[in-house]
Amino acid sequence: MELEDSLDCLKGIGEKTKQVFQKTGIENLRDLITHYPRTYEAYEPPKEIRALSEGEVAAVAVQLTAPPATRYIRGLSISTALCSDGNEVMAATWFNMPFLKNQLRSGVPYIFRGRIKTKGNRLLMEQPAVFHVEQYKGLSGALLPIYTLVKGLTGQMIQKAVRQVLAHKSLLTDYLPEEIRSRYQLSEYNFAIEQIHFPKDYHAMLLARKRLVFDEFFFFILQLRSLKSVREKAANHFQIKKSEKTQVLLNNLPYKLTNAQLRVWNIMEQEMTGDTVMARLIQGDVGSGKTIVSILALLMAADSGYQGALMVPTEVLARQHYTSLQELFAKNGFSFEVVLLTGSMTAKQKREAYAKIASGEASVVVGTHALIQEKVIYQNLALVITDEQHRFGVRQRELLSMKGEMPHTIVMSATPIPRTLAVILYGDLDISVIDEMPANRLPIKNCVVNTGYRKKAYEFIKNQVAQGHQAYVICPMVDESEAIEAEDVINYTEVLRRELPDGICVEYLHGKMKPSQKNEIMGRFLANEIQVLVSTTVVEVGVNVPNATVMMIENAERFGLAQLHQLRGRVGRGCDQSYCIFLHAIEGKAIRERLDILCKSNDGFEIANRDMQLRGPGDLFGVRQSGMLDFTLADIYTDAEALQQANEAAGIILSEDPELKEPGHQRLRTHFDLLIRHQSDHLNL
Repeated sequence: MELEDSLDCLKGIGEKTKQVFQKTGIENLRDLITHYPRTYEAYEPPKEIRALSEGEVAAVAVQLTAPPATRYIRGLSISTALCSDGNEVMAATWFNMPFLKNQLRSGVPYIFRGRIKTKGNRLLMEQPAVFHVEQYKGLSGALLPIYTLVKGLTGQMIQKAVRQVLAHKSLLTDYLPEEIRSRYQLSEYNFAIEQIHFPKDYHAMLLARKRLVFDEFFFFILQLRSLKSVREKAANHFQIKKSEKTQVLLNNLPYKLTNAQLRVWNIMEQEMTGDTVMARLIQGDVGSGKTIVSILALLMAADSGYQGALMVPTEVLARQHYTSLQELFAKNGFSFEVVLLTGSMTAKQKREAYAKIASGEASVVVGTHALIQEKVIYQNLALVITDEQHRFGVRQRELLSMKGEMPHTIVMSATPIPRTLAVILYGDLDISVIDEMPANRLPIKNCVVNTGYRKKAYEFIKNQVAQGHQAYVICPMVDESEAIEAEDVINYTEVLRRELPDGICVEYLHGKMKPSQKNEIMGRFLANEIQVLVSTTVVEVGVNVPNATVMMIENAERFGLAQLHQLRGRVGRGCDQSYCIFLHAIEGKAIRERLDILCKSNDGFEIANRDMQLRGPGDLFGVRQSGMLDFTLADIYTDAEALQQANEAAGIILSEDPELKEPGHQRLRTHFDLLIRHQSDHLNL
């Protein structure tokens, strides 16, 4: 048995079950053991209803006052029941579990465990797990893994499969040199994998997590170092000249570039016409004007007879960039052809795009990770730009660069990362910061309020729409299962449709929708056919909608400050005053102080620094930066110390053995090569 073996080498996993696992990205045994729990259930003693607080996950010993009643809304079943602990009464709600009506009996003692909300004057437990009293006693004190699931896959199925792999100890040979483990007090790999899935206690889980977080950072940095070593030796093969067309474009813009934009553009212009290959990160707050600077670079490459590629994380964003580039070039009389390439295009559309790219007819190619597919052959790719870098792994960026003969590289990021961490995370790149906002941008007005303000917030949204504006409402990911994410957004959309006047169109957007559905919804929102968009964080890197003036974020306490700032950046992109409303469901001085930072500052880098200072062990499986730099467990804020240690360790090893050829580094080299191959396989290349 090898870690690269297919799942069906395990007992109990046939073809059908294997396909269910594959829906979560688990293709082989390595995927399985690195499909870490996203959180843990800690089974505390039951509380009295009167002691419950909104937002917490807790257990209560109750009896139903009547069997559950079930109703249906747009195909979604909602079961509700009242229950009592003998003194107080609360409500319980379950989604898509109509069978509970026949399973739960009045007068029978149960333990309900779930998240607490407030509905009117009554506490509500949402989607509680149901236990018999003796059953719950057996779980008391345990730390049980909770995994990301899809329909047909259960936590028990994952646990059973993982235990089979863990039984083969020879599969998990440690690859980190012992002196590195000793220096940074890292646990052995077998221990880490076992304890991250099945921790004997909280301390063991923390030890396991510390080791695996270190590993994620360490191999990420090894990739960066290998990229940098290649780039440092690379000569500029492209005869790119300064272009008069860039000045024409600048003269015809309806605004003037800020001093910060001009400073960054001058550096890029010099590097693209210099002797060595440019590899530069452009870091700037949301709305600081990174895109226009990258367009100038694409224009200069095209005017010298070369191709440029712009890779973005979503199809919606790719289409908007494609359309705006076409319009900008046409308006200024530039005849360079812009081609779009995304995964949802038809086979015929893709063939036509491939042909234009291969022939050189396409001067600029805009798309998603479809740009790095094997079928895409560029004629003379001289410039690659990756937008919203934190949504791509290093391997994806590397593969796009490999499509040309060491092209110039620009990486753009609106993710506010403290400079001390940025120099590590972007170790292969020179860093430029656009630290000035356009003069016509009004600062966003912010407020932090509890759920008691929700009705006023709805009224405020109604008034903004009456003035011709639009609004976003963000719902967080739901704890129980990734699959319920869509139901949560749909449910909230129904609430808003009831609360807002009939003339206001309210629609929803979530990550489980097909690309064509997302494109259709965002297109309608951009055209103001939809006035209020209820969404998950999928809009974090969405299209530019200057008419949107309100961002309302539910359960703001469940997001990292940097991500809240990113979401806030969806508004304030036009000339009208914009507003952001942070609603928190859990009361507490620490939560209020943390969110108030967003009220006091619109500076993403200042917010990122404060976010890093505020993180602690309690945030390990709570507030996280969704999708940040392709890490699974690691969080650059909570784990800033581990990032710095991993960087130091990589420096120590590579200074002694740059190519990892020494006998003591053979396992490390093998593991590193496997990871690179594994990443490529998962990109379907």
